[in-house]
Amino acid sequence: MAHKANDLGVVSNEIERFISNYVSRSAAEGIIVGLSGGLDSSVVLKLAVNAIGSSRVHGLIMPSSATPEADTTDASDLAKTLRIKYEIIDIQPIIESYAKVLPDNERARGNLTARIRMNILYYHASLGSCIVAGTSDKSERLLGYFTKFGDGAADILPIADLYKTEVRRLASFLKIPAAIVEKKSSPRLWKDHLAEDEIGYSYDQLDPILQLIEKKKMPKAVARKLDVSLDDVRRIKEMVDKSAHKRKPAPFAKL
Repeated sequence: MAHKANDLGVVSNEIERFISNYVSRSAAEGIIVGLSGGLDSSVVLKLAVNAIGSSRVHGLIMPSSATPEADTTDASDLAKTLRIKYEIIDIQPIIESYAKVLPDNERARGNLTARIRMNILYYHASLGSCIVAGTSDKSERLLGYFTKFGDGAADILPIADLYKTEVRRLASFLKIPAAIVEKKSSPRLWKDHLAEDEIGYSYDQLDPILQLIEKKKMPKAVARKLDVSLDDVRRIKEMVDKSAHKRKPAPFAKL
């Protein structure tokens, strides 16, 4: 959808139609969304409400000890503004229960945190006969910047054809609060966790490169066209290539 991303009205209408049609075909009662107080989940929430109405959207806010209080406040304030049903579930006791029997590793525990959240989303989806709307954008999916079977798991991915910078523009169009639109992206899997710091590039740097990589342009051509470092282009392409397994179904032995 990147070629249409300049027409934000068309983009929002297409995504809302996609959501509405999927819910109808699934005979689901509604949609459940994990709300982080960040950009992507807020945009997905607003699109879902526009698509099927606030009474059929349920939000779960699942803070841990790594979650800033401002994120929980931003998520709950948006949920109230959009008049959806929402709950706040503190997942720290669950994480600590796992920690009693598992070796300590920050990255592994961060991925576990993402999977705990998705387990809870699917538990509540089962209770309410809902589908789970994922919140990953195209930048994250191309880079593999998501937890497999964690935030990468979902029944639908409404914004997965929009790069992060496009999602930010769409958020402004949808009148998402500025505090959320301007917030630095973070999975909040550990304290002071910021996406751009971990990836090593800003999304303003990443997205033009990712767009050309997706068009199968060679690294040298990308570097020339964008006047960027060839080493950076190669490093970003390597992220895309190495994470391909995360975007595909698990392979099986064909007999």
